[in-house]
Amino acid sequence: MKILIVGGVAGGASAAARLRRINEDAEIIMFERGEYISFANCGLPYHIGGVIKERENLLVQTIEGMKTRFNIDVKIKTEITKIDKENKKIYAKNLKTGENFEESYDRLLLSPGAAPFIPPIPGVNSPNIFSLRNMSDMDSIINHIEKNSVKRAVVVGAGFIGIEVAENLLERDIEVSILEKAPQVLTMVDEEIAAQVHQNIKDKEVELYLEDGVTQFEDIEGKTVVKLESGKEIKADMVVMAIGVKPENDLAKEAGLEIGKKGGITVNQYLQTSDENIYAVGDAIEVKHYLSGEESIIPLAWPANRQGRIVADNMLGINLKAYNGSLGTSIIKAFDTTVAATGLNERYLKTAGTEYMVATVNRNSHASYYPGGVPITLKLLFTKDGDILGAQGLGCKGVDKRIDVIATAIKGKMKVWDLQDLELAYAPPYNSAKDPVNILGYVAENMIKGEVETIRYFQIEDYLKNNNAQLLDIRTKDENELGSIPSSLHIDLAELRDNLSKLDKDKEYIAYCQVGLRGYIAYRMLVQHGFKAKNLDGGYKLWQYTKNEQSNRDIFNDKDQFKHKEASCCGTVSELIDEEREMNKIIEVDACGLQCPGPILKTKKTMETIKDGEVLSIKSTDAGFKKDIATWAEKTGNKLLDVQLENGIVTAHVKKGSESKNPTLVAEKDTQTMVVFSGDLDKILASFIIANGALAMGKKVSMFFTFWGLNALRKENYTNKNKGVIDKMFGMMMPKGVNKLKLSKMNMGGMGTAMMKHVMKEKNVDSLEKLMKTYLENGGKITACTMSMDVMGIAKEELIEGIDYGGVASYLGDSQEAYSNLFI
Repeated sequence: MKILIVGGVAGGASAAARLRRINEDAEIIMFERGEYISFANCGLPYHIGGVIKERENLLVQTIEGMKTRFNIDVKIKTEITKIDKENKKIYAKNLKTGENFEESYDRLLLSPGAAPFIPPIPGVNSPNIFSLRNMSDMDSIINHIEKNSVKRAVVVGAGFIGIEVAENLLERDIEVSILEKAPQVLTMVDEEIAAQVHQNIKDKEVELYLEDGVTQFEDIEGKTVVKLESGKEIKADMVVMAIGVKPENDLAKEAGLEIGKKGGITVNQYLQTSDENIYAVGDAIEVKHYLSGEESIIPLAWPANRQGRIVADNMLGINLKAYNGSLGTSIIKAFDTTVAATGLNERYLKTAGTEYMVATVNRNSHASYYPGGVPITLKLLFTKDGDILGAQGLGCKGVDKRIDVIATAIKGKMKVWDLQDLELAYAPPYNSAKDPVNILGYVAENMIKGEVETIRYFQIEDYLKNNNAQLLDIRTKDENELGSIPSSLHIDLAELRDNLSKLDKDKEYIAYCQVGLRGYIAYRMLVQHGFKAKNLDGGYKLWQYTKNEQSNRDIFNDKDQFKHKEASCCGTVSELIDEEREMNKIIEVDACGLQCPGPILKTKKTMETIKDGEVLSIKSTDAGFKKDIATWAEKTGNKLLDVQLENGIVTAHVKKGSESKNPTLVAEKDTQTMVVFSGDLDKILASFIIANGALAMGKKVSMFFTFWGLNALRKENYTNKNKGVIDKMFGMMMPKGVNKLKLSKMNMGGMGTAMMKHVMKEKNVDSLEKLMKTYLENGGKITACTMSMDVMGIAKEELIEGIDYGGVASYLGDSQEAYSNLFI
């Protein structure tokens, strides 16, 4: 039997090896248009970033290996130009020599894969624009980076390839902007999972433009200007197109083979095309989704490899096997975050009109008392009959095995309550006694049985409007003070039972905690005492992620040299950390989950209890803590040994009591600090008049804008389309920018304000806008309070350029050096 294989990599190469293992006599010829027959295409981005050091490590199989081990004739740099299915032969062209030839076959296997989708955008053929499919594409990208000293790159598309390319360009200290037409990245997961990825992208100092498409590329002086629908223009040294892929179906289409509705080659369950002697596998074919039964294109590595093995048996007719469809189980390292999914997502189920239920749990990757555990978010979709429809997971580690377990459960046709009975490996460094998958089973069964009724994050606003309902925050006082859902009633869970008499049984209470567990306990308490109640699925944490600004626009300053790699803020002292640890007792504190100023307050409280010379190791998931802890240590006489950001967690080591220093004269303080709390025009004017006066006297000036004062920093004509309803209403009620501020007295419907501005002009008093510009141009510092911004729903891109962002500790550091501090 003579078998021809068109295309290598996963499907074709797997089929070739299997064919030889079960039939030593068959004549097998493989054709590959490129230079390599089998390479790790999923590893290409990581060689660009230098994570995979050796290029040769990407070569899974070589021509020599296929010949000597499997006796397969491999013809590279050869393009198949035509299939003559009636006469069972193909026409080919040697791309090196230009020679044309033909080859007959008994069986033909098509494994051409998928090509990058490049839309017809004007200017898309620029030499600065690339795509990534094979080794040659990878080499071209690396050569361009090194030859042109690339400093700024744009990645168009935020799917698997786009995110991986962006991450690895960042590894090369390149400023990266990700452009995505959809409202989220990674569309295999739902918006609340993607929202957490968006925040991680922000933490990595990567620009993210959501719901903003490209209209044109224009080359100017060796750069490419990327023009967006919003009017924004980004000048880049290179662009990588990663919008998606499309099946390579031209050869099959020209041969008259049946093509499916989604553009893939149509095959039956045995991977046979509409011609009985031609088979097809991999990214070029349409397969049935394992759960929905719909024809789908699922360009993933596992299905292609599995199909390659199955089709080999079927082509030889010795062991007929059916391919039962693809589940679409996938995973990606998205910067510091692992994101994985299996089965169907919520967006598909809504479109299909499928009834479903949702359970979201947040647990640690392993036992909480063992060091190193990090949060995992797991979302399970299921029916009221217990059928598992899909799952999604996100976290820094441990996500992969949980999604793999659920994917196995789906293939095993297990019911959702069967997840409780899975006996999974446990030891404190690896797991908890009740695995998060077990917990999902418990929660789902409780929901099906009616033992808990939940409400989703996106349902809250409408539910409160249309029902006699009350949000009930049952977290601790400290948690509540660091942020809560608007209009919440706060009663600590520990005090709830004693305060039930204060609640109204005519109302329905939506209980919530940080992640949902305590909310469930409160729910059970309430309903058993005759109250109507619901528990917020995923808790406050999940709700908060979806309410944050999702995009991350306009963050780069062309004057600064971008460097993403973590640099020590402590000079050479970080090199002494191991020695310090050996000499001094280390006290470990976990402040993860607390927002500013929570981690600083916890640091202060702990430092008061330890001895001089002992070292505090504190962890926080608040990105601003990295800067705040350095300021706090310097101002409190403690020594910061090192501070690092890894996998979304800031870890700082602080030694109590600084080393003795030689006596020095105390310099005269020359800094003026101000807290600008008011949003009134006259008070803001007074602030900048005083501030400019201090600058003129040679003083340093630092202004800390918080709460209503932030309105003076807002851009007048900027509209943030990605806000939630509450944030939008809040924004509409507040003045937007200096021209919308009103007088604190005698405003008289705006007449007083207009009169004030007229008099200022007549008296040659600078306008507030000019005062602010003068202040910044003369070196004045403005810091916007990030906590207040979060509470008031204000994102960075809504504020004027040239300002800093910080928390309480940063401001207090400035004020300690000040000769006076004003509160306005």
